[in-house]
Amino acid sequence: MGKRYWLFKSEPSEFSFEDLQHRPRRTTCWDGVRNYQARNLLRDEVKKGDEVLFYHSSTKPPAAVGIAEVVRGGYPDATSDRQDPTWYAVDVRAVRPLPRPVSLAAMRGSPALRSMVLLRRGMRLSVQPVTAAEWRAVLRLAGE
Repeated sequence: MGKRYWLFKSEPSEFSFEDLQHRPRRTTCWDGVRNYQARNLLRDEVKKGDEVLFYHSSTKPPAAVGIAEVVRGGYPDATSDRQDPTWYAVDVRAVRPLPRPVSLAAMRGSPALRSMVLLRRGMRLSVQPVTAAEWRAVLRLAGE
């Protein structure tokens, strides 16, 4: 299977795309995910070389703000209880900020994104798959 695309959500007050850009080698461990469905994606699906839309949630407006790359696939999350290897993490590296943020409202207004996981009711996952067509549509909205 080739490169895949993802959307990772983070509250900018906790960890922003700018924070990622200021990390050594612009890289960090994406840890602390405590949802089984998101954990399964990190453990089984998210691979080195995959690309990530970095999405700021719980802010006004929520928006995709940058692009990151997975530089290490799933491994046990060191922030979980050492006796419980249930949770997984990946490492991501900042690639570049988007030319302009793509708000949730802009995504909702795009017919090309109507099936995007982010826009489905009740989907609150911090790690979500994005199709190649959705990836391209978001980049167009960002002015790339």
